[in-house]
Amino acid sequence: MLARRNPQLNAHGELIHLLSIEGLPRAILTQILDTAGTFLSVNDRDVKKVPLLRGKSVFNLFFENSTRTRTTFEIAAKRLSADVINLDIAKSSASKGESLLDTIANLSAMHADMFVVRHSESGAPYLIAKHCAPHVHVVNAGDGRHAHPTQGLLDMYTIRHYKKSFNELTVAIVGDIVHSRVARSDIHALTTLGVPEIRAVGPKTLVPGDLRDMDVRVCHDMKEGVKGADVVIMLRLQNERMSGAMLPSAGEYFKSYGLTEEVLARAKPDAIVMHPGPINRGVEIDSRVADGAHSVILPQVTFGIAVRMAVMSILAGNDA
Repeated sequence: MLARRNPQLNAHGELIHLLSIEGLPRAILTQILDTAGTFLSVNDRDVKKVPLLRGKSVFNLFFENSTRTRTTFEIAAKRLSADVINLDIAKSSASKGESLLDTIANLSAMHADMFVVRHSESGAPYLIAKHCAPHVHVVNAGDGRHAHPTQGLLDMYTIRHYKKSFNELTVAIVGDIVHSRVARSDIHALTTLGVPEIRAVGPKTLVPGDLRDMDVRVCHDMKEGVKGADVVIMLRLQNERMSGAMLPSAGEYFKSYGLTEEVLARAKPDAIVMHPGPINRGVEIDSRVADGAHSVILPQVTFGIAVRMAVMSILAGNDA
């Protein structure tokens, strides 16, 4: 029986959709990170454009709210010289009951070349990739609790920028891991890139029980979890995805799992602090840390433009 091919790859093993980091080989992750590095200099030009996607149409379909991801995807596509269409979902026919696949079919008839999709339902980008025309590429900009691959990739770019090598790092991911698509993408990427120690830090209600099967060390004590860490990735409490009382209060959470200067002092002296945003000051992170010398939260956003340029340019260059 033939092995089922990864739907993100063509018969030559080239990337044609970016749906999840899970299952992608290290060579492709490295290709994306290396390509992103070549795009960083575009930010310094008087004319911040390259012609790689000239004549291509990129449709941003955000069925969930977004600031950083949507804006950086739009900037990235425009810097690649693409025609960018931002669909206002609230004012589209989806609000009248049109199905997701009918929406995609109609947009495809408008000669779409790439869909950037954020959706509350896990698997929605996979469904779109399965049903769209062969020349159309799909990028997952976050689906439910499943994956956020470009955030995972820009996190990896940030880590590599400041730490150079993945092979000797200890990375602590702290907070609401059970609801976090970012955490899942980060864990898959860190594992593929050879990070020897990955820690998941948080209360028992917010840390999935299957992480140990992924060779992730689970810590329910914050100070122990960040001790000796090279990288600390903080996560937002995703109250919109919670059902029932999973936490006593935001204040109590901060006392136990908030990243303060005192707690950060237990990490390596040159540790970096990351956050996918939006940050909630005084809930998961103290302002003195978010704005402090160890924080690379704003550089993450800048790197995100280059990483998303890299992903779109690579996809556009590969045939199904």
